[in-house]
Amino acid sequence: MLYGKSVVLGVSGGIACYKACEIVSRLKKLGADVDVIMTKHACEFVAPLTFQTLAKSAVATDEFAPVKEYDIKHISLAKKADIFVIAPATANIIAKIANGIADDMLSTTCLATSAPKLICPAMNAGMYENEATERNIRVLEERGVVFCQPTEGLLACGDVGKGRMAEPCDVVDKIVNILAPKQDLDGKTVLVTAGGTEENLDAVRVITNRSSGKMGAALASACIDRGARVIFVHGNIKAEIPKGVCKSVAVRTTDEMYAACVREFAESDIAILSAAPADYRPKTARNSKIKGDEITVEFVKNPDIAAALGKVKEHRRLVIFAAETDNLISNAKQKLTKKNADIVVANDVTKEGAGFDVDTNIAVIIDSLGNETASGKVGKRELADMIVDRVLSL
Repeated sequence: MLYGKSVVLGVSGGIACYKACEIVSRLKKLGADVDVIMTKHACEFVAPLTFQTLAKSAVATDEFAPVKEYDIKHISLAKKADIFVIAPATANIIAKIANGIADDMLSTTCLATSAPKLICPAMNAGMYENEATERNIRVLEERGVVFCQPTEGLLACGDVGKGRMAEPCDVVDKIVNILAPKQDLDGKTVLVTAGGTEENLDAVRVITNRSSGKMGAALASACIDRGARVIFVHGNIKAEIPKGVCKSVAVRTTDEMYAACVREFAESDIAILSAAPADYRPKTARNSKIKGDEITVEFVKNPDIAAALGKVKEHRRLVIFAAETDNLISNAKQKLTKKNADIVVANDVTKEGAGFDVDTNIAVIIDSLGNETASGKVGKRELADMIVDRVLSL
């Protein structure tokens, strides 16, 4: 759910520091990268080693600590953060942030970052209800800072009132809602294919294509971020296999990809076939290296993965791709009907910024209801979310 997301967690000095340990544990289980910054007073409640063990990363405590390599830590963490969380947040750290004071690692990094901020107050009820604290919170809310409000109950000092830090599960839910607000694929299994296949020509040569797998990786990441269980079937890819994939199946030939897709589709709710399997293979693959000035190769048709899934899809959704060089829309619509798919993503691979081995794409999304949406030139991750949105709209 949070794979590839970076959470910087600031821990200030209060008895609720122990709750921050559970926050780190929960975030790691969701796949997030977590870096912890502790104030000097926080270190009196929980040892940095505890957070280091849970987060599996070094804990920052001192702006002037000697380093083995050049790294201005408060700047590097400020840039790294997808979200900056302070839990627990004392009245003191809230006042510092509201007034732009930067006199330790935590307040300095918070001032330097442009990431969304989530603050979880924890203090005595009298301090929380003090006019100064209320004003500081209002100032920060006006700047767009999000607060996870404290609850009422028995406080560490023995008083009863509002000031208990929110429970770790509620804090983590807030973080998820900020970083991955759409969980509309929760409980769904999505089969995503990516990359190109290869077919043997002789003992040393193969026939393949220029597919990098970047579109498939973007689709898998988008589905994971939206709560799906993703099965990733891939041929040759240059893109990294996305973190959070529940099952990765590596194949080489189109026959192998066909078998894997038919097998995995049985357990899937949605299949998005963005791979570029070879349509043809040599009828005979030589056992030795072919030599000669001229050669003639006879090809035969490979099995059609999209058509095979279309025949058995029933209630499931099927998304296919049409990489074309001419007659883009008409060819894509014919493919949509012929394969019994729900959506075809058509792209003209001759256009600059579209097609294979680039980070952008230019596509027209066509569904079985006749709706057409031109994406324009967009990043592949943005196009991936557009495709998922269309699938869920059917």
